[in-house]
Amino acid sequence: MASSTVTPPRPNRPSRPNLAFRHLRGQRSPAEFAALVRRAAREIGERVSCDARYIGRVEAGEIRCPNYAYERVFLHMFPGRTLTDLGFAPRSSVRGRGARAPEVTPGAHTTSPAHLTGETRGAGETRGAYEPYDTQNPYDTHHNDEESDVLRRAFMTGGGAAVAAVSLGPLGFTADAVAAERRVRPVGAREASALEEAVRRIRLLDDRHGADGLYRRAAAPLRAAYALLDAGATRQATAERLHSGAGELAISVGWLAHDSGRFEDARSHYAEALATARMTGDQALEAHAFCNTAFLARDAGRPREAVRAAQAAQRVARPLGSPRLMSLLALREAGGWAGLADRAGCEQALIRAQALFGQGPRDDDPEWMSFYGEAELEGLEAQCWSTLGDWGRAARHASRAAGLQDPHFTRNIALYTAELADDLARGGRPDEAATAGLRVLDLLDQVQSSRVQGMLDGTARVLAPHRRASGVSAFLERHASAPGERQQVPAPRSA
Repeated sequence: MASSTVTPPRPNRPSRPNLAFRHLRGQRSPAEFAALVRRAAREIGERVSCDARYIGRVEAGEIRCPNYAYERVFLHMFPGRTLTDLGFAPRSSVRGRGARAPEVTPGAHTTSPAHLTGETRGAGETRGAYEPYDTQNPYDTHHNDEESDVLRRAFMTGGGAAVAAVSLGPLGFTADAVAAERRVRPVGAREASALEEAVRRIRLLDDRHGADGLYRRAAAPLRAAYALLDAGATRQATAERLHSGAGELAISVGWLAHDSGRFEDARSHYAEALATARMTGDQALEAHAFCNTAFLARDAGRPREAVRAAQAAQRVARPLGSPRLMSLLALREAGGWAGLADRAGCEQALIRAQALFGQGPRDDDPEWMSFYGEAELEGLEAQCWSTLGDWGRAARHASRAAGLQDPHFTRNIALYTAELADDLARGGRPDEAATAGLRVLDLLDQVQSSRVQGMLDGTARVLAPHRRASGVSAFLERHASAPGERQQVPAPRSA
């Protein structure tokens, strides 16, 4: 479907914000609320690509009345309410002197939606109710460009299977005859398997190379996953696999955003996964979403939220029968207590984590927890002691973590060694810190992680006054000449 290449003029901005809509959002962030809107749309068969910007425009009063797709979604979310109850102007007042067909700028290639619905747009409505992917911000041409033309064509001509093939193809997730399909059909086991393989592939690449080079490439598979849900499945078992796979993929993409320092993007992806889990009653997915939300909250400087999310994850996960999962969730809670400088709370959670880990693996352990072994246990404990300022204890655990890690997890080896270097530097052992830092720099040819780079930046600042110590000068010089952008990102790892 073609769309206008000319940005439409901005309508006159209303004088008052939409306080009623803002009240309905409550304590959720705009991104979290946008995720709920997208989920509600899928429940009734609508397609809207609502994001935080759209919610902001509604609350600012820039959108006096939503388009018909958003109207149906909002009334579904808030049954019994009218548009005016939600703070919008009546549609009759917005349409004013009657419906008019949208103007076509000479030379612009457009497709009028009127012949698709029998309805025309009035002033103040957002465009996009008639497109396969709703474009929520008509003034943002950059965002419109980000909606892949290939995805649009695939969705219109080939249904969910073709979208999956086109979108997962860039990461090598599909290579069979699905890519050639052009008929619309319900989604089956083959597409569910492709989605599950996409999740595994992303995790494998992250384990080896880190998140920075993967995040943007993983956006297309995530869109494809939800296109598969929209297409529908032939069997209930397949539908459940699709929902679980889409939720796990949202978490994996959220982790890539998290590890590369894009915290707001990560929060939105985790909220999407949580909404998917609650809609389908998937306790395992819900526990995973809460687990990563707790980790993100800790890294983003919200330790009390980290504790609450970790405790919520433990409540959900308790019936699942996986001591290893409960151990990891206890470590997430410990990280929150450390951020609150509550040493007693942290130590109690660490003791629980160790005891649960000691019960050994079970058949019911989630697949995504393949990264969680003794090395990760040591690494996460090191981070707790580091947050509490016990540098010597932190360094001992970080050293064990680096030594225990399976060579496959190159990214984690770099992470644990960077943690070790930082703990040694802050603990007054600059020569040992420099040696560990050089080992990390050796791994950066294989690993692209803003988190690891950010930790090295902090270590370099701590070591700068000790330039004359053995090996420190060599580390500082090599660190300064290392390629790549540097940004300050907190520590560790989740799947």
